[in-house]
Amino acid sequence: MERLEIGFIGIFAILALIGIRVPIGVAMGTTAFFGIWAMMGLGPAIGISKAIPFNLIGDWNLSAIPMFLFMGFVAVEAGLTRGLFGAARIFLARIPGGLASSTVFASALFGAASGSSVATSAAFSRIAIPEMLDGKYNPGLATGSVAASGTLAALIPPSVLMIVYCLLVDSSINTLFMAGVVPGILTAVAFIIMITLRCVLNPDLAPRYVDTTTGAEKWALIRDAWPLPVITFIVMGGIFTGAFTATESGAVGAFLACIIAAIRGRLNYPMLRRALIDTASGTSAIFMIVLGAALFARFVALATIPTWVMGFFDGYETMTIVICICIILVLMGTFMEEISIMLLTMPVLVPVLSSHGIDLTWFGILVIKLMTIGLISPPVGMNVFVIKSALGDRVTLNQIFGGVTWFIIVDLFVLAALIAFPQISLWLPNLMMSR
Repeated sequence: MERLEIGFIGIFAILALIGIRVPIGVAMGTTAFFGIWAMMGLGPAIGISKAIPFNLIGDWNLSAIPMFLFMGFVAVEAGLTRGLFGAARIFLARIPGGLASSTVFASALFGAASGSSVATSAAFSRIAIPEMLDGKYNPGLATGSVAASGTLAALIPPSVLMIVYCLLVDSSINTLFMAGVVPGILTAVAFIIMITLRCVLNPDLAPRYVDTTTGAEKWALIRDAWPLPVITFIVMGGIFTGAFTATESGAVGAFLACIIAAIRGRLNYPMLRRALIDTASGTSAIFMIVLGAALFARFVALATIPTWVMGFFDGYETMTIVICICIILVLMGTFMEEISIMLLTMPVLVPVLSSHGIDLTWFGILVIKLMTIGLISPPVGMNVFVIKSALGDRVTLNQIFGGVTWFIIVDLFVLAALIAFPQISLWLPNLMMSR
C-alpha cells in the first residue's frame, strides 16, 4: 500500500475515533504509531514514539501553558474576577442593550484571565443572563451575548489556543499574543455596536435599565474589579516592551495574581490546592493532546500528505487559497471541537502556507477567529450547550442559536476585515518589533 493511501486511511481513522469519543490526543497518537508502523516497520515507529515526546516536553515554550492556567485559576478561585460585570454595568448600562454590552466588556476581561471560552460562558451564564432575563431582555439577545462574548477568551491574549497554534507551526508566542489584541478589541466593539443598533431599532429587545445602585455600591464594584485589568495590563505591557517573554509573562501573571489575592486576604491553602489541582489536570490534558498532535504531524509528513495538498493548491492565487481554507475550517467548526480541528489541519496546511509566503502570525489570528465562530455555530456550538446546561428549561436551544446568529454575522464581517486588511493583526507586532 502506498504511503499516501496509508496517510488518508489514518486521517479517516482519527475522525472515526473522535466520533466515538476517544480522546483526541489518544486518537492521534495511536493512529500515528500504527500508521508509521505500516509504512516503516515496528522499530522506527517505536523510536519515533519515544523521541518526539522526549524532545517536545523539553520545549521551554510549553511552560507558558501551566503558568497561564494557574494565573486564571488563582484569579477565579480568589474572586479576582468578581465585580467585572457590575463595574462594566456602571459605564454601559444606560445605553440601549446596556446589560448585554456590559456582558461583552466583562467577558473580554474575564477571558483574558481564564483563557477559556467555555469557562467564560459558564461564569456569565450564572452572573449576567439571570439579571438580563429578570430585566425582560429578549432571551436570544441575553444568551447570545454571553455565548458570543465567551469566545473572546480565545482571541484576547493570553490564550492557550494561541500557544498550541504557535507550537504546531513553530511561530513566536510573543508575536501572536500581540497580534490578537486589536482583533479581539475590534470584535468586542463590533458586538457592542451591533447590540446597540438592534436595541435602538427594536427597543422591545432590551427595556431601559433602571440603575438603583448607590454611589457607595458603585465604588465598591469598581474597587472589586481592578485586579484583573491591572494584571492583564502588566502582562501584555511587559511582552510589548520586551521586559519579559510570553513564557515568562505567564509566571509574572501567576505571581501577581497570588500577591493580589494575598493582599485581599483571599490566599489560603484550600484555594491554592484547588488552583494547583485544576492547573495540573488542565496541563496534563493539553500536553496529551500536543503529544498526539506531534506524532500525527510526523506521520502526515512521512505519508507525503502535505506534498499532495501543495500539489492540489498549485496554481491558485494566495488569497484564493486563504479563502478556501477559511471555508473548510468554518465547515469543520460546525461539527468538531476547535482544538481537534487545529491539530488535524495545521500539520497539513503549514507547508502550503509557507510555500505561498503566507504570514503565519496573520493566518494564526484567522485560525483563532474561525475557531471562535465554531464555538457558537450549530449543531455543536460548545458555548451554546454550556449555557443551556447552566440555565436548564429557562431558555431553549432554538432561542440561544437564534440569538448567536447575529453575532456570527458580525464575526464573519470582522473575519472579512482581517483577511482584507492584514495590518489589523500585524500592526501591533510590527510596532513591537520596531522598538
